[in-house]
Amino acid sequence: MISPNNKLVNWFLFVLISLIWGSSFILMKKGMFNTMGQPTLSAFHVAAIRILSAGLVLLPIAILQIRKIPKGNGRYIIISALVGGFIPAFLFCIAETKIDSSLAGFLNALTPVFTIIVGLLFFDSAIQKKRMLGVAIAFLGMLILFLANQPLNFQYLAYAGFVLVATICYAFNVNIVSRYLKETGSINIAAFGFGVMIIPSLLVLVFTGFFKLPLQQHDFLVSSLFSITLGVMGTAVASILFYMLLKRAGTLFTSMVTYGMPFVALGWGLLDGEGVNALQVLGLGVILGGVYLTNRQS
Repeated sequence: MISPNNKLVNWFLFVLISLIWGSSFILMKKGMFNTMGQPTLSAFHVAAIRILSAGLVLLPIAILQIRKIPKGNGRYIIISALVGGFIPAFLFCIAETKIDSSLAGFLNALTPVFTIIVGLLFFDSAIQKKRMLGVAIAFLGMLILFLANQPLNFQYLAYAGFVLVATICYAFNVNIVSRYLKETGSINIAAFGFGVMIIPSLLVLVFTGFFKLPLQQHDFLVSSLFSITLGVMGTAVASILFYMLLKRAGTLFTSMVTYGMPFVALGWGLLDGEGVNALQVLGLGVILGGVYLTNRQS
C-alpha cells in the first residue's frame, strides 16, 4: 500500500518533469532558429549539443559512481541512454525543422500507448484494466486538446513520423529500466549513460561542421546557449527525475508524463499572448482525470 506522502512525491515529480520536458520543444526551436525564424544551428547540432551538455554535467558523478554499477548492468544503461536520450534527441530536432513544436509535443503523448504495446509484446508486462482505461481516457483528452489547438502546419506531416519513432524509443527505455535496472540508482543510470554518449556527440559536432561556424556571432551564440540549457535541464536533470519517478511509480504512470506536457505548451502560449478556449480546458481536464485514474491502486 502506497502512503499519501509517497503519492504526493510522485505527483510532485510528475509535474516537475512535465514542466521541464514540456519546455524542451520550445528550446529546440530556439536552438535551430533565431527570433526572425531564420535557421542558425542544424538539427544535428542542437541534438548533439544537448546530449554533450548533459554528459559533461553528469560526467563527474559517473566517474565517482561507476564502481556502484551492478555487474552486467552497464550494457542496459548504455542501451537506455541510446533509446531514451541520444536517438530521440536527433529525431525530435529533425522533426521540428518541418513541423510545429506544439504538434511534436502532442504526438509525444503517444508514449504511454506504445509503453503498453511494447511491454506486452516484448517484456511480458501485466497491465491492470483500470490503468489501461486511465491511459485511454488521457489519450482522449489529448485528442480533444489537439483538435482545440490552433491550425497546425501539416505541409511536412511525414516528419511527424520521426516523433512517432522517438516515442517508441521512449517506450522501450521505460520498460528496459523498469525490468533490468531496478537495483541501479537513478542518478547513476543517467550519469553513466550520458557520460558514455559524450564521445559520439562530439563526433557528430565535428563531422557536421559545428566548430567551423561563426559561433561568436549573436544568433549562433544564443542558439548554442538554448541548446546547452536544453541539455542540462531537459536531459541531465529531467532524466534523473524521470528515473526516480519510474522506480517509485512504475512504467505506466511515469510514461504518462507526456500527457502533462500539453499543460506546459498552453502555458507558453498564454505567455506569448494566446488565449485558452473551453475545448482546451475540457481536454486538459480529461487528461488529468485519466492520469489520476492510472495512478490509483486497485
